Amino acid sequence: MYNKYWWAGIILILALMTACGTPDAPAPTPTPTPAEAGPQVLHVYNWDNYMDPQILTDFEESFGVEIDYQIYGYSVEMLEEVLAGPVPYDVVVPADYVVEIMRREGLLAPLDRGNIPNFENIDPLFLNPTYDPGNRYCVPYQWGTLGVGYHIEATGREIESWGDVFDPESGYRVAWQGSARDGLAPILLYLGYSPNTTDPDRIWEAAAFLQEHSARIVAYTEDEAHDFLAAGEADIALAWNGDIAGMMLDDPDMRYVIPQEGAAIWVDTMCILATSERKALAEAFINYILEPEVGAALSNYLNYPTPNRAAMPHIDATALANPAIYPPDEVRARLFFLSDVGPVAMEVYDAAWAAVLDAHAGLGGQ
Repeated sequence: MYNKYWWAGIILILALMTACGTPDAPAPTPTPTPAEAGPQVLHVYNWDNYMDPQILTDFEESFGVEIDYQIYGYSVEMLEEVLAGPVPYDVVVPADYVVEIMRREGLLAPLDRGNIPNFENIDPLFLNPTYDPGNRYCVPYQWGTLGVGYHIEATGREIESWGDVFDPESGYRVAWQGSARDGLAPILLYLGYSPNTTDPDRIWEAAAFLQEHSARIVAYTEDEAHDFLAAGEADIALAWNGDIAGMMLDDPDMRYVIPQEGAAIWVDTMCILATSERKALAEAFINYILEPEVGAALSNYLNYPTPNRAAMPHIDATALANPAIYPPDEVRARLFFLSDVGPVAMEVYDAAWAAVLDAHAGLGGQ
């Protein structure tokens, strides 16, 4: 899942890479080491709270191996650790924009499709993405959206537009995402601009909009906007669909919507580090996750949509019927990916976002 304070931290990494990075740099050849004593160990590095533990157990039993499963909280944290190296990890689960960076820096091993026959199960929506043309290095793991969660009793009406969130007559209390790209993208859309704009004037205009509405923002958060809804401290939240979908299971008055202007779509992916000494086993693990029943079990556990079309018959009926998890085609057509805008534009985003947070802090906000 996207974190988000990632765009604020990634600028330093991008600046360093710009000087020495080469697109699709050849992957370094791993140095063979003696076989490990006992069962072979696969090292997996994934987001926190982003795996069904039973899947790991089943894979270990089916393949006669052990999994060393480690977690991270932020994409920047994972990327910095891999760049610093050496690391033991085989399979990593980066966000889509991080794949582009890792691919450029030669950190990823090209996949052997012969070892991943279940690649054919992937939904065409996720084939040949801009961050990894031809899916040469990674396959999709989970996907989702960043839209509007709200409590219908608090709003008194359905939310249809990003403009509804900041309706001056409503007085809604709003919890917002705390990173520059996530926080400014909806406002850029509402103002009629691309959420991937590199135009400084448009970026600052979006920032000014949020500054003007600082009194309405109860908090700028990392991943906790939905918690403010749950606690009754916010009426509306810019939130991840899986978080709201989980809340909807227990609260029939909870809603999630992709506003009419559109919203961000994200994809987290499974990739193999170029330094992995267990590449074939890593590919077997990826292929296992792409099994229809396994892919369905993962998404049913996480409340996020599966990118595995063969898994769809095994998805819980309540999840399939929930547009917060599986948006209909007309809504999917309004989704967009946040792309890497480059270090120069990112400096503008960071400066504009600092002004937004300063204005909020000046009012005593979180």
